[in-house]
Amino acid sequence: MAKGRNNLLGVGGQRRKLSRADQQGNGPASQADRRTAADQKQELLRKMRERTQGAEEAHGETQDAGRTQS
Repeated sequence: MAKGRNNLLGVGGQRRKLSRADQQGNGPASQADRRTAADQKQELLRKMRERTQGAEEAHGETQDAGRTQS
């Protein structure tokens, strides 16, 4: 067994220095990241709604077509 196996000092690289605002989550970058994430979420929800509406309309059309042929 290797000696010093429990000594993990220095593993994982160096952490970048954070300003006090960044440490508290009030930095300008974190605000922009939150806005970007919110925009992406809204876009994803819009696409999902469009897909479900399209699927419901297609499902309704196939049921209507089946009724007229019978």
